[in-house]
Amino acid sequence: MHLQLDDYRRRCRPGRTIQGISAVLLPYRSNGQIDESGFRTHLSRTLKAGLRAAVNMDTGYVDLLTAEEKQRVLKWTGETVDGRDWFAAGALPFFGDISLPLGKAYVRECSLIRDSGGIPVIFPSPGYAKLDENALIELFREIAANVGTFIAFELGKMFSPHGRMFSERVLAALMELPACRGLKHSSLDRSTEMARLELRDRLRPDFIIYSGNDLAADMIEFGSDYLLGLSTFAPELFTARDLAWKRNEAAYLELRDLIQYLGWIGFREPVPAYKHSAAIFLKSTGGLETDEPHPRAARRDAKDCALLADAAKRLERIMLTESRPT
Repeated sequence: MHLQLDDYRRRCRPGRTIQGISAVLLPYRSNGQIDESGFRTHLSRTLKAGLRAAVNMDTGYVDLLTAEEKQRVLKWTGETVDGRDWFAAGALPFFGDISLPLGKAYVRECSLIRDSGGIPVIFPSPGYAKLDENALIELFREIAANVGTFIAFELGKMFSPHGRMFSERVLAALMELPACRGLKHSSLDRSTEMARLELRDRLRPDFIIYSGNDLAADMIEFGSDYLLGLSTFAPELFTARDLAWKRNEAAYLELRDLIQYLGWIGFREPVPAYKHSAAIFLKSTGGLETDEPHPRAARRDAKDCALLADAAKRLERIMLTESRPT
């Protein structure tokens, strides 16, 4: 136990400014159509809270969207951000499209994102999942040469059957590419993410590890930044937590614990149903008019609604305390 505590103290990085990106939920109406107004409102709220946005990610049902729907989301995002900052967006070639080689298909998707003002996140696809290490490295090199700045993405199979984790060789190759800004890491495993941080610190300290670990809210303490679907539940909660960490304030612990509570509820099995959890929570806290997920997405049941209602009450109490003048 003493060695574990020493290890925590060695790894911990208090006072650090956190870079937060929120994977924004794409809301739906009861008729099964995208709620454009709700999306724009929630996106604006996310930006106002001080987080960057990521769209067309897993939280945005990217694997279920048509090419035209993805373009609409990019257009709405570009209009809302309006050049004030960059945003991230998932680059995923349309499933079943064999009109282009895989590399060219990814370059096309990345170019559409870049032209909209975003930075692409290379989202795993069926073809991508089948590549051997050499071919995967070449794919990233092709994207870097033809598109420029991008974010790599390793995704656990609990989120998608096409997800894959990278070997140290692939990770090292990514860190050698100046165009690769960082890595979104979604293994939901703390020790695996710790290994990514150690490799980053050794090979390229400016390479950003964007935690996608919705079950470990403390990863920011050890040097991870984040690109999380969980942050779409309550963007202001995350910015309050990040600021408290930077200022070394006691409030950090309670804010972190509420985030962890939300994570364990929202991302319980089946994990993909977290999008419905987010919609339920946002409706219950006044952020959305409906709690409908994508018509083909996994859904939650009444038990989850009760748990999320309890989390909403805790959020209201904590955030009210945070907003009071000191």
